[in-house]
Amino acid sequence: MLSSDVAVCLWIPLFPLRCEERRRPGLAGQPAALLSPDDARRLWQVAPTARRMGVRAGMTVSQAIGLCPSLTLCEPDPVYYDEQFARLLLALGDVSPVIEPAELGRVFIGVDGLEGLYGKPGRVVEVITRTVAGPRSGTRAKRRTPNGRTLPASPFPPHRRRRGWAEVARLGWGKGKFVSWVAATRAKPGDAVIVANGERRAFLAGQPVAVLPVSPDTHRRLWQLGIKKLADVARLPEAALTSQFGREGSRAWQLAAGNADDPVTGQERPEPIVAAIDFPAPVGDRAMLVHALGKLIERALKHPRRTGWRVHVVRVRAALEHGASWMIGATLKDPSADRDHIAAPLVARLEQTPPNGAVEHLAVEFTAFARGTDELQLFARDASAAARAGRRRALHAAAHEIQTRLRRPMLHHIIEVQPWSRIPERRYALIDFEL
Repeated sequence: MLSSDVAVCLWIPLFPLRCEERRRPGLAGQPAALLSPDDARRLWQVAPTARRMGVRAGMTVSQAIGLCPSLTLCEPDPVYYDEQFARLLLALGDVSPVIEPAELGRVFIGVDGLEGLYGKPGRVVEVITRTVAGPRSGTRAKRRTPNGRTLPASPFPPHRRRRGWAEVARLGWGKGKFVSWVAATRAKPGDAVIVANGERRAFLAGQPVAVLPVSPDTHRRLWQLGIKKLADVARLPEAALTSQFGREGSRAWQLAAGNADDPVTGQERPEPIVAAIDFPAPVGDRAMLVHALGKLIERALKHPRRTGWRVHVVRVRAALEHGASWMIGATLKDPSADRDHIAAPLVARLEQTPPNGAVEHLAVEFTAFARGTDELQLFARDASAAARAGRRRALHAAAHEIQTRLRRPMLHHIIEVQPWSRIPERRYALIDFEL
């Protein structure tokens, strides 16, 4: 598994809405909003023009129209957004082999060693920017490095407008994913913020606590305690935050102080497995869709490439009448190769958010896997061994948190010393639980 300590965060805010603007050019700059895939009566994403008129994500359609009568509403097309993001990841794979997607429209790129290939950080960011901009007509001839690797074409003159994602993407450079993410949030559209390693702590000190990846309750409590900047968090003892917020507090202190070790990790995994069916006539009956879903999962489980792997992430996508699409997904807490176990969360999602139309094409995709299966134990001894390993990891984590909070060990092992002794106190002894 490849990793990189230095990261570039590429962030495209409102990625699904930007996808709609790319295929509907007249939408750009207009007050527009994307309907929620889960509830067609509410808004999912709102364009800046509409936000300036008071429209907010989560509003009902009637509330939004009341604030902005000229609001353009778009039906969501999650399959299209996912395909566009996959193409973006594929293009970035030509720049670096270490790619870690975080969410739709946000991805971390490992750049360790790329300075030797492209030059200084600014030059590496420029290469990434041109990569996400996509091909242009009339570009200058490509150049090659001494080792024969082809570099992207030279940038256009300033008067030529950029296309593709480059004009809306924000990039941040820094050591670790957190620093690069915060830097990206401070960048302007089409620009980048580079945080040198020596400037990392000074840069983080002035950032608001809102950038910390903690729960809303922790954000609220920090604000009530008068802690508004990361510098305020870093000035506190780590043990004090841990005693108040547990492991989340310790993580927050590590991030605020610039001490967190969060490298970009490139995932090595099998290619996704897809099983699909085209219905001769559009299907709107939910029971028939559930039956077809089970059959597709069963077919995908029999794929030869799935042998030796348990399914961790599964996704269902559908093409609906009139060109719309629908998609749901599930991450299994316990990776499995059992059809019913995989189908259960998908059926629940289907009941909660059914397609907004009849289904013409239905597909099941296994997109992430865990090593080892019940029928072929190539990478794991057995399911009980994996369960025991998980319990040991949880026990070690709990013991570490107790010791951090109380500053002394409070858990012990019981060992036999003199089992033959008639005195009970001599038969056993307590030793500290070793982390």
